[in-house]
Amino acid sequence: MASGDDQYHPKDAIKEAVTASMITGSAGAFISAVQNTLTKRNHGPWGVFTRTGSTIAVFTIMGGAYEFTRNAAANLREKDDSLNPALGGLLAGAVMGLKRGTTPSVIGFGALTAVVMGTYDYTGAALTGYKKDKEMDEFERKQFLRKNRRVPIEQTVSELGEGRGIYPPGYDERRKEKIKENYGIDVPAKSTHS
Repeated sequence: MASGDDQYHPKDAIKEAVTASMITGSAGAFISAVQNTLTKRNHGPWGVFTRTGSTIAVFTIMGGAYEFTRNAAANLREKDDSLNPALGGLLAGAVMGLKRGTTPSVIGFGALTAVVMGTYDYTGAALTGYKKDKEMDEFERKQFLRKNRRVPIEQTVSELGEGRGIYPPGYDERRKEKIKENYGIDVPAKSTHS
């Protein structure tokens, strides 16, 4: 959305749910075929639907439930934020838990999927990391970062003090005087920090 465009635009929840169901159903069919192939007993080509067909159904319903809930929640709330994918993930995870048939698995899978999907959307919905600004020139960006991080030695010395690897000009003389003043020891004139 553009920076000046704060108005919410409704989404077609049913169309998106059907599209997502077809995509996740295809993925479920592929996984069901792999499961059928890896069984010890040969069930033939129809085993994809008869033996491991529940995988296809679960994937299809999960995808549809996620997309429908996400878009319906966005339409009802008139906001497009991270709560919508979390609500969609809650229902998708609950469908995944239904295959196991216990209430704790329904609640657990729903909560886990809601947290994962909500967090994923909240953090930018990308696994590749920070997206660079396409408007800014890369050379100018690097120059800005270099300028932003450079601190004059005088400022560093005033904030941290001398020693611990920070040796400004005249450090040896000041050190020599301080040791003589505090402990009465003459330090040799040879410098090791220049």
